[in-house]
Amino acid sequence: MKKTKFLLALLFFMSTVSLASMQMDEKGMVMNANSDNLPKDCPQISETVDLTIHAGHKYAAKFNGKMFAFDQQEWNVKPCAKINITFINDDQIRHQFMIHGLPGYLYPDGMLHLELYGEGKLQASLIMPSQKKTYLVHCELAQHAEKGMKAQLKVGRGDGDLPSIPAISAPIKTDNYSFDLMTVLKSGIIVILVVVMLAFIGGRRLLLRYF
Repeated sequence: MKKTKFLLALLFFMSTVSLASMQMDEKGMVMNANSDNLPKDCPQISETVDLTIHAGHKYAAKFNGKMFAFDQQEWNVKPCAKINITFINDDQIRHQFMIHGLPGYLYPDGMLHLELYGEGKLQASLIMPSQKKTYLVHCELAQHAEKGMKAQLKVGRGDGDLPSIPAISAPIKTDNYSFDLMTVLKSGIIVILVVVMLAFIGGRRLLLRYF
C-alpha cells in the first residue's frame, strides 16, 4: 500500500514538473523557458539580448535547393547572457525553434522548444551557461532541418561552426545540381519512343476495328 502511494505521488510530482516547464495553447507551445534561474557556472547575468527570429519558406529563397529557413543562420551572445526570444512563424504550417545542448539540470532534455502551428508569435527567455560553445538551433519537424531550417547560436564566439548550416558551413552530404545533357536526351528519347509505340498500337486497333 505504501509503495502504491509512493508511486502515485512520484507520478503526480513528475507530471507537475512536466506541466510547469510547458506552456501550451491553440497557437503553439513553449517548453523549458527560463528567465530567472542562473546556471551553476554563472555568478550573474552578463547581458540581456533581445532576439526576433522569423521562420518561413521565403527565407530559404537565397539558398539553392532549400525549402524552409530562419531569417538568420547565426547569433552571438556573451557567456551567461539572458536571451529574450521572439519567435515568429510567417508560414501557414508548423515550425519550431529548438536549441539543443543546454544543461539538463535547468532545461529538461537539454533543450528549449518553441513551436507554432501556423502564422503567429511566441516569446520565451533562457540564460546561457558560461562555457564557450556553439549550440544547434533547428526545426525538428520531419525534414525541415534538412530542407534548410537550421542555424547556430554561439556563446563567447563558440567552439567552431556546426556542419550543414546554410551559407556558413559545408553540408555533410553535398546536393548535386549539375546538368547532365545525355541523361536528359536519353529520357526524352525514351518518352518519344513510348508515345510512338502507343500511337502505333492505337492506330493499329482502329484499323482492325473499321477495316
